[in-house]
Amino acid sequence: MAYQISSDCMGCDVCRPQCPTGAIRVEDTGDVWINPVLCNNCEGLFDEPQCVSACDQNLLLPYQALKGRSRIVETRPITSPELFTNGKNSPFASAIVLWEACNLLAQRKALPWKVQDETLVYQRSIQHGQGSISLKLADSLDVDSSTIASKQDAREIVAEMDIRAACLHLLFAAYATTLEKPWEEEFIIGDHQIEAYLGLDKRKDLSKPVKLNLIKDLAETPCWLMTSIDFPKQGRIPAFSLSDSRLWHLQEVQHHFQEDELKCKHLVGLTFRIKAGEWAKYFLNKQECKEQSAFYQYGNLPKSLMSSIMSIWQQHEGAARMLLWLLFKARIGKEQRVTVPTLMRVAYGEEKVMIASAQREERKRIVRAFENDLSVLDNYGLKPEFDPVTYPPEIRPLWSKLADLPDDAEEALEFWMNDGSGNSRLTDAAPRGKWNLLLNARILSFALPADWELSLGLQKKKKRSTNKQSRSKSRTSPSLLSSESIIAARKQMGLSQRQLAEQTGKSQSWIRDIENGRFQIKSQDQALLKKVLGL
Repeated sequence: MAYQISSDCMGCDVCRPQCPTGAIRVEDTGDVWINPVLCNNCEGLFDEPQCVSACDQNLLLPYQALKGRSRIVETRPITSPELFTNGKNSPFASAIVLWEACNLLAQRKALPWKVQDETLVYQRSIQHGQGSISLKLADSLDVDSSTIASKQDAREIVAEMDIRAACLHLLFAAYATTLEKPWEEEFIIGDHQIEAYLGLDKRKDLSKPVKLNLIKDLAETPCWLMTSIDFPKQGRIPAFSLSDSRLWHLQEVQHHFQEDELKCKHLVGLTFRIKAGEWAKYFLNKQECKEQSAFYQYGNLPKSLMSSIMSIWQQHEGAARMLLWLLFKARIGKEQRVTVPTLMRVAYGEEKVMIASAQREERKRIVRAFENDLSVLDNYGLKPEFDPVTYPPEIRPLWSKLADLPDDAEEALEFWMNDGSGNSRLTDAAPRGKWNLLLNARILSFALPADWELSLGLQKKKKRSTNKQSRSKSRTSPSLLSSESIIAARKQMGLSQRQLAEQTGKSQSWIRDIENGRFQIKSQDQALLKKVLGL
């Protein structure tokens, strides 16, 4: 059973050095408390708890879960407005410096770190080498400190990073868009909000102290990052430089306690005050963006992404990394082609990909992991569109080949009979040299889930920024087909999903997905469907 310290403690600091697990902590306010997650009653180490034997005032009491009502010692500050007001998505700052910071938090040791001036640096060139973005780690979370961590300390910080901290980084980026001048103003976020955003409020298997300990670690992790930016001139926006500036300033962490009948304090909540770094003055500046002297770059943060990362990060870390990377990639343009080696480097790191190229067993392992992670993306709603030239069916994952399997039993039987009578079968082994073929394979695009698309408010803002020519084109563009109109037209013509797929040159799973409204149809596919269905 864990122990706790009575509120009558005078802070003599006799017990803290005696704790073998480091569970006794002194807060900035001078309050002394025992982290119940770390306290193990000194089992297996000593015959009795060392804090109890060290305290001559008998102020150490067994930790007990709160029962009934208890008095709140301090009131919580008012937090910033809620995100995801539509229940689906929210705007978030998506500048390239935030993209690279998200990559760092997701990929961690797998990134190509360099040693520069006895510290670790992750650097990315921009604008074809005309500029660069560097990310380093601070030596402390003190907002007044700008000292860079040493090489050894930086390695230790990176080794302890949790991929789930990338979710907090994205939440910070979303809150930054709610402020007029985020580099000057701060936002306040509480543990209840973070629990709801990450889906931790539904985790009944985790106790409150465990959740608070996790939330604090995840919220502090992005605040270790420091950035240096050398950005070249782009259009009318002049070149600018930024040197060793914090990405996020952790202004304050407030701990909220409750007292039980014995006047023992229990940690019941946390509140974080955060301010964006100087990067926001250049990449999230509404006023100067209107004057074309700075950027205001934002994207769309889906709420479902948070809970998905929290649920798959252990079993499918590669899929979680690709999800986070594609979030920013989709903002640049979902139609851009992505090569398989690029996705593999994102998911597993460049070193593992190089090892796989030289070792057969590792090659099999990474291909199997990649195809499983692609399946996770597909189940989430990010459906890959394979390039028919460089990514032919014979080297595609089996699950993608089975996507055309009909739901009807009789049609499924006919499907397998036709497959078995052909020269090749879906279940045939992959051809020799599959790895080399995959290194040249490309994915044309990913069909985005509905909540990844821009919300109505963001669409209106972007429409106001378009020129007259684009507005006139939008007026004359044909009306979009709905899933209901496609189903009605198909049934009126007496076509099955399979027959419609054959006439359009698409897969049956693609027809099924658009009829279920899982993603929006491209303009060229709209025209094709209208032609085939006679609409």
